[in-house]
Amino acid sequence: MVPTASSLRQHFASNSGLRDMRGHEAKVHSVDWNCDGRRLASGSFDKVVSIYSLSRDRLSRDYQFKGHSESVDQICWHPQHSDRLVSASLDKSVRLWDCRQLRSTSVISTKGENINICWSPNGQTVAVGNKEDVVTFIDTKSHKIKFEQAFKFEVNEISWNNDNDLFFLTSGQGDVHVLSWPQLQPQIVLKAHPAMCITIEFDPTGKYFAVGSSDAMVSIWDAQHLVCLRSISRLDWPARTLSFNYDGSLIASGSEDLVIDISHVKTGEKIAEVTTESPTFTVAFHPKHNLLAFACDDKDQYSRDRDAGTVKVFGFSNDKSNQ
Repeated sequence: MVPTASSLRQHFASNSGLRDMRGHEAKVHSVDWNCDGRRLASGSFDKVVSIYSLSRDRLSRDYQFKGHSESVDQICWHPQHSDRLVSASLDKSVRLWDCRQLRSTSVISTKGENINICWSPNGQTVAVGNKEDVVTFIDTKSHKIKFEQAFKFEVNEISWNNDNDLFFLTSGQGDVHVLSWPQLQPQIVLKAHPAMCITIEFDPTGKYFAVGSSDAMVSIWDAQHLVCLRSISRLDWPARTLSFNYDGSLIASGSEDLVIDISHVKTGEKIAEVTTESPTFTVAFHPKHNLLAFACDDKDQYSRDRDAGTVKVFGFSNDKSNQ
């Protein structure tokens, strides 16, 4: 049963605690939880991937993966294996990491500066997009490039659907391009927004996906019928990062607004908001609990010329006896 808007508001009224952890020496571009929710990863302009563990209400940094020679723009965990993740970097490489070995298990060289990455739901393929609108598909068993696909439009973000039979790309023209997988044959072009479509996110249940646009709107779509169900319009700045919670009842939206909006997916109602001191680059809901990891363009409290490099998690109990 999907939680009601009122029950979710009550939850956050008593669970709005915030934890933060300095994980980097520069701005954090990406955060993501692993599939069992015990680890959080972040990628940064400082070329490093940091790994944190969550135990009860405590977030602690365990170790860092080093190897990239340029900014790490996005990271993504394997959908089923809790120890494996990938990172996309401007150094024209993709790295696969294994937390059991505490090192990179493979480095795949690509032709361009990589800015986004995603893992197929079946875990067999990684797709990485670069600044030249080329998407490279990598076999995760052989660690070899399967093929590359160049597009004649501005590609902003990429994702498979949960059924692993369609591949989605958001474009600079306000469209969402839907291709068959693995054939990559065009199926439909969704006229999603009147302005650039920046980000796309599928909910864990497979019922919805959401698109964030430079028109400051977030649109919620039926993932089976590919029709828009509703739009959320509380942001004033482009919606740059989205995340559904574990049961698909909530969606978090981050932007240059100094709040992260948390909305009820079924109605579009506001459930909660997280106040920030600077623009939000990345948000990620925990896979089992209503905990939201995020990172902003925060500056060091002692030197405003330095990035704070902080990762934060919202949604812990307000009851200090539980901490």
